[in-house]
Amino acid sequence: MEKASLVLASGANFALLGTKDTMIKSKKPIISVTAVRTGCGKSETSRKVAEILQKFGKKVVAIRHPMPYGNLMKQRFQRFAFFKDLKKYKATIEEREEYEPWIKKGIDVYAGVDYKIIIKKAEKEASTIIFDGGNNDWGFFKPDLNIVVVDALRPNHEITYYPGFVNFLMADVILINKVNSAKKSDLNVIEKNIKRYNPKAIVVKAESIIKVDKPELIKNKKVLVIEDGPTLTHGGLSYGAGFVALKKYKGKIIDARKYAVGSIKEVYKWYKHLKEELPAMGYSKKQMKELEMTINKAQCDVVLDASPSDLSRILKVNKPLVNVTYGLGEKSINALEKVLKKFKLI
Repeated sequence: MEKASLVLASGANFALLGTKDTMIKSKKPIISVTAVRTGCGKSETSRKVAEILQKFGKKVVAIRHPMPYGNLMKQRFQRFAFFKDLKKYKATIEEREEYEPWIKKGIDVYAGVDYKIIIKKAEKEASTIIFDGGNNDWGFFKPDLNIVVVDALRPNHEITYYPGFVNFLMADVILINKVNSAKKSDLNVIEKNIKRYNPKAIVVKAESIIKVDKPELIKNKKVLVIEDGPTLTHGGLSYGAGFVALKKYKGKIIDARKYAVGSIKEVYKWYKHLKEELPAMGYSKKQMKELEMTINKAQCDVVLDASPSDLSRILKVNKPLVNVTYGLGEKSINALEKVLKKFKLI
């Protein structure tokens, strides 16, 4: 809105389309999962909601916020059901981070840019549709249940970022994620904001539980930590799940900045808050190659991959690779199940 201020000061007019005119109505129940910032944990929340629905016999299909880069006419409609579809649609690392977890769970995920076509296709095979949001945009479909994820590590961001604040105001459910890593004072700030701006919302407090597949490879070793790209870059965080796992298993982080090449090096110049961690950037084949070169150049014993995608599928890494995954804790899953029952979605 800083740019909008310049436009208005110059005397020009413009309009912002509201939710009423941008949300498409569906014939099937829609559960929208969005967030107030990128990196809050909306995708892990989306997938847990899907698991609950499946437990109650629902046929779930996910629709992902658009992510294509390239010829958008050729990318109007995409359906990811198998890993080979990632190659078919030439998915970037950022896209893989979002689609791979759905494919692993055997849930089809739709994407593209023409959401009128996409919703019609999804309606044919789903009994319930989950809109898995992107960044902090509001949902593309009129929801029967609107879940909005807030990051406990970034208090006040829920009311100071556009359009994330729109989501915050519209939420039926506000899920405060990462409460197990947050300060009590920060949680108090978020709870006060909920009471002030959206007191009718159901509040769910969620722990983000981290799992490491080979923790024995980390202890006392020199470790290159790779994090989710968007979370560290435009998400504004200086660390992610990989750093938390590193501390838990007592590894020694190396400074990825020393080994960055090409566009990866430029990322550190652009996002000055970044420190030792390496954001998993891969918006093009060239950038993917530069990410691979940076990893292989690094002087370390092991690579800790905390990006949502499995980088070993697309990069040739010359060091042992340890994968970090994360998901919602059991208490929050039970709370979400109660919410779905309350809204008569299961």
